[in-house]
Amino acid sequence: MTTPTTAFVPSVVAEYLAAVNAFDLDRMVATFAEDAYVNDARREIRGIGAIRAWAEKEMIGDRVTMEPVEVVEHYGQIIVRSRYDGTYDKTSLPVELVMSDYFSVRDGKIVSLAVIRNQPCPY
Repeated sequence: MTTPTTAFVPSVVAEYLAAVNAFDLDRMVATFAEDAYVNDARREIRGIGAIRAWAEKEMIGDRVTMEPVEVVEHYGQIIVRSRYDGTYDKTSLPVELVMSDYFSVRDGKIVSLAVIRNQPCPY
């Protein structure tokens, strides 16, 4: 396990996290490639226009904050596990919501992001 560090976090991922926590839509969207996709809550959001609409409503609009608790580099993919908070509907969610964000980066831009609420594994 690795604690939050910038040792192997691409600068664009660090910029994404900073932009989310600053509620800065333009700065957040600027971290993505034009043809990037986001998978959030089992929905695939494709292209910069759709990503902007998702971010405006569900990230910036819901005042989402992310507090990284673990960062893992796995074969070029960056996995950031964070405590999430915000003004979104928290019905049926745990008091401490930890989500895993799986980033793929190419040429200094995020090309894919999967946001997953993982469950404990019995193994």
